[in-house]
Amino acid sequence: MSGGRLKLRQQREVISPVPPVRREVLAASPAVADPDRPPLLLVPGFGCGAWVYAEHWLDYAAERGFRAYAMSLRGQGESGSAPRTTLRAYAHDVVQVAASLPRQAVLVGHGSGALVVARALARYPARAVVLAAPVLGGLPTLGRALLRNPLGTVPALFGGRLRLRRRQLFSRGLPAAAAAGYARRVGRTRAPLAQWQLLLHREPEPPVGSPPVLVLGSPDDAVVSPSALAQAARRYGSAPLLFPGMGHAMMLDARWREPIDAVLDWLEKPG
Repeated sequence: MSGGRLKLRQQREVISPVPPVRREVLAASPAVADPDRPPLLLVPGFGCGAWVYAEHWLDYAAERGFRAYAMSLRGQGESGSAPRTTLRAYAHDVVQVAASLPRQAVLVGHGSGALVVARALARYPARAVVLAAPVLGGLPTLGRALLRNPLGTVPALFGGRLRLRRRQLFSRGLPAAAAAGYARRVGRTRAPLAQWQLLLHREPEPPVGSPPVLVLGSPDDAVVSPSALAQAARRYGSAPLLFPGMGHAMMLDARWREPIDAVLDWLEKPG
């Protein structure tokens, strides 16, 4: 980052600080901690909370020997809310939680939470980064959402809830009752300004420290297109890791073990 840009950011933080909130952070620790393994910080997308990771991935990462944390962004889950929440405020929450962890963390963002993580990387030197089914915003995201689910998308343009159908979120392998129950728990974002910024945002600034980045998703995701996955991966100089047959909400779908195993295997590789 250039010295001038850093100075402008520091001035902004002084003149217009992000309002503090209470943050929900869930944690799972391995029975025997390995000091060489970095902690994971799991960041959910808009309308979701830490619970989406607490269902499976949080404890499973601990079983694999990784200390794991799942957070809720402000206004989501059990975190406190603040007026006029922006993407900047969301990124601030991620940076603050990551900085409070005992060691340099791996940041894992899902859906629109991947965009929040991408923005947080300009301020936090992550050990590594995972972008799962990343919704990185822009007009293509809006166009696909309107095409696939117009009735659920239009209210979000006016500050309402973005309603995703369960078949947009999950594969047919997940029992209907479980899919319906999870879909009911996905709530309103309560951050209309952040929703607008998701659609019209600028490209995130480059990460500090050049951490390795893994992009993963499904070619059958009804929210994120294969071309969007490829574009996200190219931005970080790689190709996406694909899981055919899975839905958008990978951490809750029937084959939830496959992507988290791939993430943890990637982190265990030397170098």
